[in-house]
Amino acid sequence: MLLSTTVVESGLDMPSANTLIVHRADRFGLAQLYQLRGRVGRSKVRAYAYLTTPADRSITETAEKRLQVLANLDSLGAGFQLASHDLDIRGAGNLLGDEQSGHIKEVGFELYQSMLEDAIVEQKAGGIPRPEGFTPQISVDAPILIPETYVPDLDLRMGLYRRLGELDDKQGVESFAAEMIDRFGALPSETQNLLKIVETKLNSKKAMIAKLDVGPKGALVTFADGGFPDLGGLLGYIDRLKGTAKLRPDSKLVVSRDWPTPEARLNGALQLSTGLARVAAASERAKEPVAA
Repeated sequence: MLLSTTVVESGLDMPSANTLIVHRADRFGLAQLYQLRGRVGRSKVRAYAYLTTPADRSITETAEKRLQVLANLDSLGAGFQLASHDLDIRGAGNLLGDEQSGHIKEVGFELYQSMLEDAIVEQKAGGIPRPEGFTPQISVDAPILIPETYVPDLDLRMGLYRRLGELDDKQGVESFAAEMIDRFGALPSETQNLLKIVETKLNSKKAMIAKLDVGPKGALVTFADGGFPDLGGLLGYIDRLKGTAKLRPDSKLVVSRDWPTPEARLNGALQLSTGLARVAAASERAKEPVAA
């Protein structure tokens, strides 16, 4: 018999070991338990893994969910499914946001995935940013996700996030929202926020906005390489905002507004991106040759 800490999860290989007992399994992480369970059954001998919980006290809802996931994943090659469930339960470190905190699901899995893909492509190109197909970063302090209580199935939620990332116009966003309401009922506030972020991202692409940071006192707009497509149109737009916006020497646009609530910040971001997208679209139309 071997009595050990969790150090054995790091690769102990004893083919003759056929029984594992984990004391207080509710205190372990999902990946930890999966690795510990893999220390037995490493040969042709049938193996058993017993995960114990305290009999005289209740365990947390999250711990119960972890153990249930592990009990259901009993087939070979279940590692990816386990990682997906672990991501859904714990989230992953948020790479976005004003305070670098929270969970990846608060900003949307598809947005993170797309940013990660862009970063990998950029590194493979020797650190040279990809000039086209960029993904705007929208930072708003608001809950942005499809809640588990609204769409319980993980795979279905991931599929919905992927579909959101493929939308390319406002009509597509509206159709997606109508489909969600038809399938799952009225949209929760978090999902309404998510759809506003998607629409804001589409507008930002048209306006060549690389990053849009929105806070209680206004917004900071960082344009992509090459800047806004029509400087004159941008200055005219700033003038129409009547002193609430200015263009800094570093070509970043600062908008001063009072947006105290998450809803106000989301609406402000959407209105700002819509206005800039219209100016950019007008510039593009002006460049088109007139048919004789």
